[in-house]
Amino acid sequence: MAVSIGFTGHTEEIQDALKNAQAGGLTAMLDAIGTGLREMKKAKNSRKAIVIVSDGGDNRSHYSAAQIESLVREADVQIYAMGVFEPVFSLGLTPEEISGPRLLSEIAAQTGGRAFAAAVPGDMPSVATRIAVELRNLYVLGYYPRNKARDGKYRKVEVKLSPPPALGSLLKVHWRLGYYAPAQ
Repeated sequence: MAVSIGFTGHTEEIQDALKNAQAGGLTAMLDAIGTGLREMKKAKNSRKAIVIVSDGGDNRSHYSAAQIESLVREADVQIYAMGVFEPVFSLGLTPEEISGPRLLSEIAAQTGGRAFAAAVPGDMPSVATRIAVELRNLYVLGYYPRNKARDGKYRKVEVKLSPPPALGSLLKVHWRLGYYAPAQ
């Protein structure tokens, strides 16, 4: 999978690449996520995020969904998905298109990101704004695990929030669902 444009601080280059992007043909979304994760290893910022714009349908990838879910668990990258979905009652959808929303949601949830739906193209700017707001309003928590074993196993993480009554319904919690312990 080729990268259209590498990391750059020149927003006009990014805008041009997006304007010139052409949709069509088969979709290798899982391979694109794998490429994005490899590219993120070159990133200089400590906070890393990937935004996927897709219907979630994949009919061409070499990677399987399970392989990508394993890779995103290992990566220190948040994934947000902007799902562009047809209404559920649409006839003639492929199995990949039907399962696409669930796949996008599962991948995003593994990383502490989220999947948002854009039912019509006009919803995309507001969804992009919601993602930008979330990325700018995050708290980072750290902890020391009780289990000190350096066994390389995947460990699940659960975060519980006890908000003050005045903020209870205003606070939303999303977190990375787990991590791999060091192997040695």
